[in-house]
Amino acid sequence: MEGSETGGRWIAAWGTAQQLAPALDLGGGPEMPDEPPAEPAAPTELGAQTVRMVARTTVGGTAVRVALANSFGHPPVRIGAAYLAGPGGPVPLTFGGRRAVVLQTGAHLHSDPVAYRAPAQTDLTVSLYLPDDRVATTSHQTGLRRAWLAPGDQAAEPTLTDATEFSSYLWLTGIDVLAPDGAATIVALGDSLVDGMETTPDADAPWPSALARRFAADPGLPPRAVVNMGIAGNRVLRESAGMGASALARFDRDVLARPGARWVVLLEGVNDLFFGLLPGTPERERAGADDIVAGYRMLISRAHLHDLRIVGCTLPPVAGAPMCPPELAHQHRRLNEWIRDGGEFDAVVDVETALHDPADPGRMRADLVTADGVHPSDAGHAAIADAFDLNLFRR
Repeated sequence: MEGSETGGRWIAAWGTAQQLAPALDLGGGPEMPDEPPAEPAAPTELGAQTVRMVARTTVGGTAVRVALANSFGHPPVRIGAAYLAGPGGPVPLTFGGRRAVVLQTGAHLHSDPVAYRAPAQTDLTVSLYLPDDRVATTSHQTGLRRAWLAPGDQAAEPTLTDATEFSSYLWLTGIDVLAPDGAATIVALGDSLVDGMETTPDADAPWPSALARRFAADPGLPPRAVVNMGIAGNRVLRESAGMGASALARFDRDVLARPGARWVVLLEGVNDLFFGLLPGTPERERAGADDIVAGYRMLISRAHLHDLRIVGCTLPPVAGAPMCPPELAHQHRRLNEWIRDGGEFDAVVDVETALHDPADPGRMRADLVTADGVHPSDAGHAAIADAFDLNLFRR
């Protein structure tokens, strides 16, 4: 089922970024404070169980395929059965014509396409049966959607029996749809400010989701999918303990490999600044504005090498953080000045201005920030989405 034969094209309609696990040892550095919530935690091992996960399409299509990955060195994973379910009921997924598949170490693979009408903003469930014992998981921890584990092979069942809940994604890394010819994908790359940490679970509140709803509500625009490649705690330049490879290290997998990608939106850099200023951090973990700008330039160059346009976002206000030394504020200001005025991004979205308190510009508005003073609330994420000029993505 090729797009050229049907008059459509395959694009990524939903996605999530996989994380390094177990946590890396930074060699004497501090524990990273931006860790995803501990409960309900992602299972690190399972066996003879079915996992069921929910993903919401940001663009509709007439056929679907599912992307699975085992990115970070875990042993091969045998998937005994896989099912997709949504408005059209459950359908089995195959891989090279077979119902079972082995997800090899480091592998990323797609299911065979299935004719399945999936409108935009539709919840689809993916169920995987893992027949073997003690299977190590590859996950995205901050899933923000309920998922379930159930004993035995229940992949085809409409209702799971004896299921337990958690809120992460295991092996599932993307859903593609066969969309109209003019459709394309925007990849949002970043840290917890993209991932949606501290937003309301099951509310689809992170700003990439809110931005996708803005596109879906505008009939004058071509279909535009938005996929969320945020990882809580992520950094531009370096790995963060247990929170994922750096943006530089994962750019190929999380951006370039997404079908139909035409733009990347980058909102990342706060953790590079903040983690480097924590007491006890090794010198090699420190990063200032100039270091992060060098990282931005490498990402810009790689995007342009592959004919992608890259949109830079200013970093939100940080004065409300539990720790905000003068050096953090200084480097934050320098970095945002470069993002706005450097002229190297193809476009800029001023997230700082969208969130700041006019009476105290160093802080986020009280109605847009959560109790931690760092992460935007649901309303804050909506304000970020509203700051985008949709015409940036018209062509």
